[in-house]
Amino acid sequence: MPRKVNYGVDCDDGDYDDYDDDYDAEDDVEAAEPKHETAKYNDKVRLWRCAICNYDNDESMTACDICEVIRNPVPGSIKRAGGGAKLFNSRYPNVTAAVTEIVKSSDKSSASMPKGKQGQQISDGSSASISKGRPGVDEGNQKKNGMVGTQSSDETSDSTPSTSKGKDRSVDYSSSSTNTGESLGLTGNLNEMSLSDKSGKSYKASAKRHKSSAQYQPDKWMLPCKSENALTQLNLAIVGHVDSGKSTLSGRLLHLLGRITQKQMLKYEKEAKLQGKGSFAYAWALDESPEERERGITMTVAVAYFDSKKYHVVVIDSPGHKDFVPNMISGSTQADAAILVIDASVGGFEAGMDSKGQTREHALLIRSFGVDQIIVAVNKMDSVEYSKDRFDLIRTQLGTFLHSCGFKDSLVSWIPLSAVENQNLVAAPSDIRFSSWYRGPYLLDAIDSLQPPTRDFSKPLLMPICDVVISSSQGQVSACGKLEAGALQSGLKVLVIPSGDVGTVRSLERDSKACDVARAGDNVTVSLLGIDGSNVMTGGVLCHPDFPVAVARHFELKVLMLDLEIPLVIGSQLEFHGHHAKEAARVVKIISALDSKTGKVTKKAPRRLTSKQSAVIEVLLDGPVCMEEFTNCRALGRVFLRTSGKTIAVGIITRIMEDQE
Repeated sequence: MPRKVNYGVDCDDGDYDDYDDDYDAEDDVEAAEPKHETAKYNDKVRLWRCAICNYDNDESMTACDICEVIRNPVPGSIKRAGGGAKLFNSRYPNVTAAVTEIVKSSDKSSASMPKGKQGQQISDGSSASISKGRPGVDEGNQKKNGMVGTQSSDETSDSTPSTSKGKDRSVDYSSSSTNTGESLGLTGNLNEMSLSDKSGKSYKASAKRHKSSAQYQPDKWMLPCKSENALTQLNLAIVGHVDSGKSTLSGRLLHLLGRITQKQMLKYEKEAKLQGKGSFAYAWALDESPEERERGITMTVAVAYFDSKKYHVVVIDSPGHKDFVPNMISGSTQADAAILVIDASVGGFEAGMDSKGQTREHALLIRSFGVDQIIVAVNKMDSVEYSKDRFDLIRTQLGTFLHSCGFKDSLVSWIPLSAVENQNLVAAPSDIRFSSWYRGPYLLDAIDSLQPPTRDFSKPLLMPICDVVISSSQGQVSACGKLEAGALQSGLKVLVIPSGDVGTVRSLERDSKACDVARAGDNVTVSLLGIDGSNVMTGGVLCHPDFPVAVARHFELKVLMLDLEIPLVIGSQLEFHGHHAKEAARVVKIISALDSKTGKVTKKAPRRLTSKQSAVIEVLLDGPVCMEEFTNCRALGRVFLRTSGKTIAVGIITRIMEDQE
């Protein structure tokens, strides 16, 4: 998920959106055609419209460039190069570690087909073809360097084999010695992929862990020094319904704590007034893109920093609009604690608590992320003249819902405030209407009262990749994310999953400043050496070379169904979200329904699941993702199922399934 990084990462506006790969081998041929033919072709550029945000995307894109909702799955493809074959996926090329083998055959029919156009039949009945894609490099870099990415996703069929139809605009990756008429039989497996020939030989590459994490022994430098007086880092997610004032609250807090200078603030105020949106001045400190400022809503996750007495706080400002919940999921999975911002105005609170409001959805998601500490910031109290009755009403209704989500009353703080009028943010309220009845802590005190998060310093390295920065001028690739476990330092060898490439850490940055060591809990930018930029992607994972993360597409999940308009049945099409990875999926089996309180099986193999039910199900993804069982790694074991722009289930991975050959 592309993120904006403010006041922390020294990059061009922090805008690392994925772009289409406009380079194609056939473009050179088309360039030589007459101008009128080229114009005719350009008029026929194929687009598809996102069903959620109505944005027109290029035909080659598998997910919306704005809201990142997944499009219909694209047929799988096989890339042939240097006399070998590799199974590719739309998100993760080189799903396993470089499985390449030459298989000789006398199949003359395949040899007679044109280069780059040959369909390869998969043994389980699915088909494959070479397809154009995007490797996650910015468009300018692609045009300069001629970088080409391949994208596809696996399609399986339970009945008869299917063949890819239509003419593909393909890229010929083959050399003159590649097309010699080999016939390949490929057997797809979740954690293993094998290539076999007629002689019965099999070549496998496993994506499972080689060793148990219990065997891991950390070095001394990986553990924090007791003598260090550095502030503990706290990743704080700002969530809530659209227009509740999340970005304004974040911007105001940063300004009061000196992270935004007065000169910058005057600039934002002037720009906001010129567009007739003077009240959005503080929000513009975080919402920097023209689209966000024009629409007046946050669309991508923004990151900023400030220091309190106790913590170095990383602010994760998440979008509240329902169209951008996937971005909110990707950003807020890094949170240690959260601020749930509530609109206290008449009608504002009710809209967020409606069945279609994001107050309910965000609260459920935050709890599913493993966050148990939450600050409820009841904002816009000035709009109700700082009414105590209004605050008590919100606390009563929302408190009941938060309790049903699993939040303990002792870990929920209630802070009434007004971000616009600077009431109860970094000091006690000064308005007599407010101070006459409120004697509690202000927001900054509430943040300092949070319990410090636990960190897995002694476990093997694990860093889910939330963003990738490729520098064509310096010829290096950088991965951004939060260290969930372990530690990093310059010169350390790391394994990039799912590509299986091993690289070296060139340098580390934390809060836009170079650092020697990064430990669990830190948000860092890792510059890598010896890694092809196209093999590092959002949704991947950096891990210890001896303790690789599993790559799979078939999972057993324990889920809690939320509000469903249509019951969940076998064959239901879903969007699978886990940390920063997302993939299209379908339900292949409903194993059992569970009692939501005791967890015991109430019914085996039910035909359907309805709202508020707990169950164990199996899902099959169109492409593999980097995940782990919840018992092995909580950060990579949580999943969210969405459909039609709505989250319908939250759960955990109980088992990574293995297909039988």
